[in-house]
Amino acid sequence: MAERLKLTGLWGELAAEFAGTMILILFGVGVVAQVAGAGIGDHDSIAWAWGLGVTLGVYVAARISGAHLNPAVTIALAAFKGFEWRKVAPYSLAQILGAFVAALLVRWNYTEVLHAADPGLTIKTQGVFSTLPGNGTLPVGEWGAFRDQIIGTAILLFLILAVTDAAGTAPQANLAPFIVGLIVVAIGMAWGTNAGYAINPARDFGPRLASFLTGYGGAWRDQTGYLYFWIPIVAPIIGGLLGAGLYKVLVGRFLPTAGPQEPGRIPDQRVEEATRG
Repeated sequence: MAERLKLTGLWGELAAEFAGTMILILFGVGVVAQVAGAGIGDHDSIAWAWGLGVTLGVYVAARISGAHLNPAVTIALAAFKGFEWRKVAPYSLAQILGAFVAALLVRWNYTEVLHAADPGLTIKTQGVFSTLPGNGTLPVGEWGAFRDQIIGTAILLFLILAVTDAAGTAPQANLAPFIVGLIVVAIGMAWGTNAGYAINPARDFGPRLASFLTGYGGAWRDQTGYLYFWIPIVAPIIGGLLGAGLYKVLVGRFLPTAGPQEPGRIPDQRVEEATRG
């Protein structure tokens, strides 16, 4: 019975990760399709929609799974916050599937607009679904993009650990998802030039696969023909581990011991208050 309950619990967590990541991508890829395909909006609307997508996705999944929505987050939490390693692969797969399904919905809904803007489904609108070095136009090479993704994801994980650490100044009144969304907005506005701030392997790979299966034959390569798809997968994982590790070294180890908190979850204000009481 205990094993059955444990398995049921894991399926619930995977469903939440799938749903939360799907919400994230519906808004994130959707806004880029609107800007690139119809010319409605700009860089700032993209940054804000991605951030709001993160916020809403976290609100959807946080209570059940901890709302990682990102394999780099899942791996970093397993390495530094006690999240179970056995759940890393299932969580990552659920996140990729959520991103894939959401991207298919965006691709279907924006079919007419994308074909009008780019009849050949070329690199011109490939950036709707996946990232490119220099956003496809600026003089940034593959290794510059690799560096950028390490730094951007390190910032993301450093700050996620900071705002969800129950021993620190974690946001109250269930505001943590909103703050995490603001982190993504800030990264988009400050670190979006060199590689489109994927900072999430599922966010890039799932939509990239969806675009490839729906007509974007060059989806795996960048504007130079380089087989680019692996960079937004590997670099964010490295960056996430570095960012989480730096938080633990520079801040986390100096904080007082907090009350009990389940690994990999956003702090619950009521639990924290009960612990202190």
